Amino acid sequence: MTGDDGVGDGVNEHRIGDEHRTGAADGDGRVRAGRRDLAVRAAVERGLLGPGEPIVGLLDVVGIRESAAELRAAFDAAVAPGTPVLHAFAVKASPLVAVVRLLHKEGIGAEVASPGELALARAAGLPPSRTVLDSPAKTPAELREALALGIAVNVDNPQELARVDALMRSASSRSPLGIRVNPQVGGGSIGATSTATATSKFGVALRDEGAWEWVVRAYAERPWLTRLHAHTGSQGIPLELMARGVAETYALAEEINRRIGRPQIDTLDIGGGLPVNFGSDDTTPTYAAYVRVLAAAVPGLFAGRYGLVTEFGRSLLAKHGTVVARVEYAKSAGGRAVAVTHAGVQVATRTVYMPREWPLRIAGYDGQGRPKAGPPVVQDIAGPACFAGDLLAEGRELPLLEQGDYAAALDTGAYYFAHHYAYNSLARPAVHGFVPDGVGGVTFATVREGQSLDEIVAESGGAHAGALTNLRAPERR
Repeated sequence: MTGDDGVGDGVNEHRIGDEHRTGAADGDGRVRAGRRDLAVRAAVERGLLGPGEPIVGLLDVVGIRESAAELRAAFDAAVAPGTPVLHAFAVKASPLVAVVRLLHKEGIGAEVASPGELALARAAGLPPSRTVLDSPAKTPAELREALALGIAVNVDNPQELARVDALMRSASSRSPLGIRVNPQVGGGSIGATSTATATSKFGVALRDEGAWEWVVRAYAERPWLTRLHAHTGSQGIPLELMARGVAETYALAEEINRRIGRPQIDTLDIGGGLPVNFGSDDTTPTYAAYVRVLAAAVPGLFAGRYGLVTEFGRSLLAKHGTVVARVEYAKSAGGRAVAVTHAGVQVATRTVYMPREWPLRIAGYDGQGRPKAGPPVVQDIAGPACFAGDLLAEGRELPLLEQGDYAAALDTGAYYFAHHYAYNSLARPAVHGFVPDGVGGVTFATVREGQSLDEIVAESGGAHAGALTNLRAPERR
C-alpha cells in the first residue's frame, strides 16, 4: 500500500491465523467485526499496541471505502440522469489528511469549517471545485482566500453577506455562492447537535420576523447567489425531521426562483447529519433509507432541477474506527470491578462528559489481542485522567478485564481519536489504517504517529519558558 491509497506511507505487514476470517454470509456488521478482531490481534503481535504503546486508533479502510460507495450509490439511484451531485465529507468528523485523501480517491469532496480544515483538504489534494466552506464565523481573510481559490461558500448571515458584497465588488470569483438558512423545524434528542432549533446559532432563521423576505430579496439583488443551504442536525435527529428541514429549504428555493422569474438557484446543499447506530455492529439507518424518506417528503428534490451537495461526516467514518487501550490495572471499588485503561476523556471527550447522550460499546480482548471470553461481570472502564468521572463506560457487563488485557471503544472512527483533548497533557495516540491481506493477515499503514513528549512540551510553550519570569513591571519610585 502506498501514500496514494490515502492511508499513509510506512507499511507494515502482519499475518495471523485464519480463525478470525468471516464470510459475507454473516452480514456486513459481522464481517466488519471480524476485520476488527483481526486487526486488534495483529496490532498486538506487531507491537503497534502493548506496554510501550498502550493506546492506538485503528481505521478499517475497507469499511470506509464501502461507506463512500454506498453513499454515492444511494443518491445515484434516485437523481435524474445528469444531475450534478457533490458529496462533501465533513472534515471536522475526522481531520486526518490521509482520511480526507482516501475519501477523495473514492469520489468524495470536502466540507471545511476553518482555515485549518481547508489546509488539511488542500494537503489531501482536494481541488477547489470539490470543496465547500461552511462556518458561522468566517473572517475577511478566510472569505477572500475562498473566493480567490473558487471554493464554494455558504454565507451564514447578513453581516457576512455584506463582507462578500464588498469582495465581489473588488474582484471576480468563480466560487459558487449561497446563503445558509435555518428552517427552525425543531431539535432532536441531543441539544448540542440540533442545528435547526428556534435559537440555533447557524444561518438565517427563516421563521424570525422578516427573515424569509430578506432572503428572497438578497437573491433578487445578487444574481451571483446560486445556491441555498440548510443543515438540520446530526446525531439524535430522526430522518423525518431531517427531511422536513430539506423540504422547507426546497420550498424557499422554489419561491425565490418563481419570484425572480428564472432558475437562479441551481443547487441545493442539504447538509449531512445521518445518525449512527452506536448500539450494535449494524449500519442503521442507511443512506438508501434516508434517500427514500427524502423522496417521499420532497418529491421534486431528485427531479433534476437542482444540483445537490451533501455534507455527511459521522456516518461515513464512525463504524470504521476503533480506539484500543491497554488495561494498566484491574481493581475494585465498592464491590465493583474497575479496569483502569489508557483511553478516557482525551479521546472520548463527549462520552465522558455526556455519557447518556454519547454511550459507547466496549469490547474486551486478552493480552494477545484475542476476543475476551468468560461470564459477564459488571464493571467500570476507566480512563487515565485525574478526575473521578473519566469513565468510558460505567456498570457495563463484560467478560472480566484483567491487567494486561485490552478495552476497545467501538464505533469511534468519527469525532473520537482525531479530536484530542489534552487533559493532563496526555499524548495523542497513533492512528493506523488496516486492510486484510487476503491470506489471513493484516496490512497496516501509519495515518498519524503518536505524539511525543517533546511535541507536548513544544505545544505547551516550551520555547517561551522564561517569558513570564522575565516580564516585570517598572519599579515604583
